[in-house]
Amino acid sequence: MTAPANEFGHFGNPVKSVPETEGIKYAGSKLKLLPHILDLALEVGAESVFDAFSGTTRVSQAFARNGYSVISSDISEWSETFAKCYLQGGNPRKYHDLVEHLNSVRPLDGWFTEHYGGCPDSVSTTKRPWQRHNTRKLDGIRAEIDRIDLTGIEKSVALTSLVLALDRVDSAVGHFSSYLKDWSPRSYNSLQLKIPRIVPGGNGRKHRVRKGDAFETAKKITADLAYLDPPYGSSNEKMPPSRVRYASYYHLWTTVILNDRPELFGAANRRVDSRDAVAASVFEEFKTNEDGRFKAVLAIENLIREIRAEHVILSYGFGGRATSEELRNAISNVGEVVSLRKIDHGKNVMSRMKWTGEWTSDIRKRNIEYLFLIRKHR
Repeated sequence: MTAPANEFGHFGNPVKSVPETEGIKYAGSKLKLLPHILDLALEVGAESVFDAFSGTTRVSQAFARNGYSVISSDISEWSETFAKCYLQGGNPRKYHDLVEHLNSVRPLDGWFTEHYGGCPDSVSTTKRPWQRHNTRKLDGIRAEIDRIDLTGIEKSVALTSLVLALDRVDSAVGHFSSYLKDWSPRSYNSLQLKIPRIVPGGNGRKHRVRKGDAFETAKKITADLAYLDPPYGSSNEKMPPSRVRYASYYHLWTTVILNDRPELFGAANRRVDSRDAVAASVFEEFKTNEDGRFKAVLAIENLIREIRAEHVILSYGFGGRATSEELRNAISNVGEVVSLRKIDHGKNVMSRMKWTGEWTSDIRKRNIEYLFLIRKHR
C-alpha cells in the first residue's frame, strides 16, 4: 500500500504495512522513517531483524508488528525495559488491574520531588521537568512498583507505563539536558498511567531483548537483516561533545527505571554517570585516530563487519561526523550499497538515489537523512 499523505506527509512509499507504534518524545525518533525502513526490508526478503540501537523501540515494534522475528538491543536500561514490555509483554489486558492499582497509589514527597519537582506559583528561577503534583505521584508509584511482587516482564510493563505517563506531562523538549523556561501546558495535567500498546504474539515468532554494547551483541546473534542507527557525534568542530551525548539526553529515564537515587550534578540534575568522560560512545567520538580517520566512522565500518547478517540498513543523518567520501569508503570496505534513499525532513520529501556522487553534496546539510541498504561482502 502507499502511506497516506496526511500520515506521512509526502513520504508516500510502497510498504507491506506501516503499523502504529508507541514511544516517548525522542530527539532521534525514526517514526517518519518507518515506511522507508520497512520497504527496504522487503527488498531483501528478510524474516529476522537485529535492531542494534533500539532506543525507544519504535523500529523494533514496527518490525515485530509486521511479522518479523526481532532482536532488540541497546545499551540503556530504559530501552531494555521498553523492549521487554512491547516485544515480550503478552496480552495487554492482563495488566489492567496492575495499572489501575498504580494509579490509585497515594502521592508522597520523595527523592524525585526533591530534585525534579517544581511549583508554578513559586518565585524560584530553578527550572524543573515536572510540576510537584506529578513528581509526588511519581514518588508514590515508583516506590509501589518496587514494593509489590512483580515478574521481570510485569515490572517492565509497569515502568514503561510510568515513563509514558511522565512524558505526557513534562516541561521539556524531548530530552533532559535542559528544561523549558516557562511551564508547558501539558505539565499542568495530572499523571495518569495507561496500558502500553504491547505488540501481540508476533505471529508465533519469539522476540529477543539484549542489553549491552552493540559490538558484543553482534558477536552473539544472527539475523537476516540488521538496522543500525548509532548515536552521532556533532559535525561542528566547535560544539562541545556534552551537547550531543546520548546518555546525558535521557539520564532521567535511566533514574526512573533504576530508582537508584544517584549522585547528581549541574543545573539539569544529571546523573554523575552520564558525564561525557564516563558515558561517551565511540559512535559519538569527534576525534580522529592516528591514521586521520574519524573514530565514529571507523566504528560504523567495524560494526557492519562484525554483524552476522547478510544485509544492513544504515541510517545516517545531519550532525554525523562523516564526510561523504569517508562514509563511502567505510561502506565500500565491508559491502556494497544496493539501495539508497534520501529523506529531507525540512521539506518532508523522500527520493531514491544512485550510489554515485549524487548524494555527496549535502550530507552535512541540516534535516537531511540517508538510509543505505548494504549487502555485505561474503
